[in-house]
Amino acid sequence: MGETKENMLRTALRLFARQGYEATSISDIAAELGMTKSALYKHYAGKQAIFDAIVARMAGQDAERAQENGVPAEEYAEGDESYGRTTARDTAGYARAQFVYWTQDAFAADFRRMLTLEQYRSGEMSALYHAYLGAGPLEYIQDLFREGMEQGVWKRDDPAQAALAFYAPMHLLYAVADARGEEAALALLDEHLKRFVEERANGND
Repeated sequence: MGETKENMLRTALRLFARQGYEATSISDIAAELGMTKSALYKHYAGKQAIFDAIVARMAGQDAERAQENGVPAEEYAEGDESYGRTTARDTAGYARAQFVYWTQDAFAADFRRMLTLEQYRSGEMSALYHAYLGAGPLEYIQDLFREGMEQGVWKRDDPAQAALAFYAPMHLLYAVADARGEEAALALLDEHLKRFVEERANGND
């Protein structure tokens, strides 16, 4: 992506996070960029096109982070053995990487804040919020635990309750990071992940 289009996406997303998507106009974005609307339209057909490019970028980066951290990038499908092969260490490492990404990467943090603002105003935004920050990661972790328990990675438990115990503190700590800073929240998360693995993993990875 060229530098101009990259700057457009970052600027638009920053405004979406600050003002909300619906409240931000193409005129607002163009003014923030110091260009005319016609100049902006040479790169993107409109606000929806900008938003679609932002979502596409987030989806691509999500898959890349999963691969980098040794966890499945695709949604669970019956017979998918990669979920059962994921170690407790990789599961915790991926959760930490996700938290750092969502709180310290400026693009991702603005995306998270935009979805938090807009989730009650739009069905599409609500679906995206849950896909990235709510039910989506909770279900993903549940699949990892269920298959991992079958393979002896985790001690036997209710996978849904194990996933809730694992992810709920992480979800809460996003708000802590916004209020008190990323370092304080990350220290709490590190202790949570350490204790969770010590208590629930079989220690064979």
